[in-house]
Amino acid sequence: MKEIGESEISEAVRNLCIEANCVLSEDVISALQNAKNIEESPIGKDIIGLLLENVRVAKDEMLPICQDTGVAVFFVEIGAGVKVNGNLRTAINEGVKRGYADGYLRKSMLKSPLDRVNTGDNTPAIIHFDLVPGDRLKITMLPKGGGSENMSRLKMLTPSEGWEGVKRMVVGTVLDAGSNPCPPIVVGVGIGGNFELAPLLAKKALIRDVGKHNPDPKIAALEDELLKEVNKTGIGPQGLGGRVTALALNIEVYPCHITALPVAVNIECHAHRHKEVVL
Repeated sequence: MKEIGESEISEAVRNLCIEANCVLSEDVISALQNAKNIEESPIGKDIIGLLLENVRVAKDEMLPICQDTGVAVFFVEIGAGVKVNGNLRTAINEGVKRGYADGYLRKSMLKSPLDRVNTGDNTPAIIHFDLVPGDRLKITMLPKGGGSENMSRLKMLTPSEGWEGVKRMVVGTVLDAGSNPCPPIVVGVGIGGNFELAPLLAKKALIRDVGKHNPDPKIAALEDELLKEVNKTGIGPQGLGGRVTALALNIEVYPCHITALPVAVNIECHAHRHKEVVL
């Protein structure tokens, strides 16, 4: 049995918060560079160049890539052979408090959606736990900005709507979003499960590296098809027109009830921040 203490977890989360918000992952940088190469709109090409310059400055100066440093979302895989000495949720939230303070990151969390009073430390985090085989603790952070999150959607389709209905829903969501989520975007799509699981699948789809397909070849082909449809919208970088509206589109699926076809779309901005640590 591997034992991990609260302090070790908090320190790792503290570092994740700062690094995720200041250093864009190489998969996203590569996708942006490729987007600049294939973008045909001169304005769009210039915009992507500015986005890449912003990424460089953020890393060099250890400053947030975007002023919206987001809700601290975590996907935590706990090995069956891991014992946490203390409270895992408490440790993660303590790490968020320290990371957002030490990194001078904007705190966006409110005590209540109705009273609109800030908690002052960007907690509580939103944490999804999963028990897996092995003796390691894997923590993946996704700082999720409000502009892109607000453009996300869930729809309970009827089974008769099928794949064509899914395509209409996904592309329609992107069209409705327009420039609001700061394209070029990354699109997470969750298909199946039920009312609460489909959005979680869509969120989970976002933590997959840009350019990495679903391991099921059939689903991977659908990802390519949907990405092409999204890029046909012509929304382009920052909504000013162009060939590249989305850098990637990732799909996660799950079995569902015979009467249902749940579909969720979770949109992410060009500053697609995601980092992980394994303890």
